[in-house]
Amino acid sequence: MIVVNIDVMMAKRKISSLELARKIGITQANLSILKTNKGKAIRFSTLEKICEVLECTPGDILEYKKENDLWWILFYIFF
Repeated sequence: MIVVNIDVMMAKRKISSLELARKIGITQANLSILKTNKGKAIRFSTLEKICEVLECTPGDILEYKKENDLWWILFYIFF
């Protein structure tokens, strides 16, 4: 599973969702979908704009997590 950590970089750069959405040319609703890991895909051009505005690399905002790792975390929290 790919986890999107845009909110972490946004906090580091002290930029709001509205400001980032405007600067990269997407709606706040679409940015919210990315931030909550509900998105199924992202265009490279959008990823490039995000990295340009946040002054980061794709590796700073995208992270790979094994499905099994997430299951054990949820199991530990809820049981």
